[in-house]
Formats: sequence, C-alpha cells, structure tokens
Amino acid sequence: MNTLIAVVSIVIMALQWLIWALVLWAILSWLISFNVVNMHNGFVRGLYTGLERFFAPMLRPIRRILPDMGGIDLSPMVLILLIMLVQRVLPAILVDTNVV
Repeated sequence: MNTLIAVVSIVIMALQWLIWALVLWAILSWLISFNVVNMHNGFVRGLYTGLERFFAPMLRPIRRILPDMGGIDLSPMVLILLIMLVQRVLPAILVDTNVV
C-alpha cells in the first residue's frame, strides 16, 4: 500500500514539473515572438527547440480539436488543465479503492 502511495506521489510531482516546463515554454515563445530574446542565441534556440519537440506530441491532438483562434494558441492552457485534472483524480482513486 505504501509503495502505491509513493508511486502516485512521484507521478503527481512529475506532472507538476511538466506544468512548470509548459509554462516556461509558453513564456519563452512569447518572449521570442515579441523580440525580447532572439533565436540567434544558441542557448535560447536549444531550449526552445527541445521544449517544442517535447510538447508537440502532447499538444497536437488538442490543437486538432480546438477551433482556430486566429493566432492565439490555447492548447497549452488546455493541456495544463488536463494535467491538473489528472493530479486531482489520482489521489481520489486511491481513496475510493481504500488503499489509503
């Protein structure tokens, strides 16, 4: 039982790190689009490209479902909400199955 609780806690913590990385990627994309930082910097280009490649497979299905908003991409916000939902549901499932 304690092992399952530990695994769920680790999954919840990893999901929280995923949310923070998604926020970092969104802020970095805004900074690039408003020319605050440029892509000629190797660190910025590497960080943005890595985060883009990491999040693209997760955001692609959401982007297919959402309507075109004319330049506003709401898919990261939807992904954050979905991750938060999973974070809330996992402990509830443990409580419902009387593991805790």
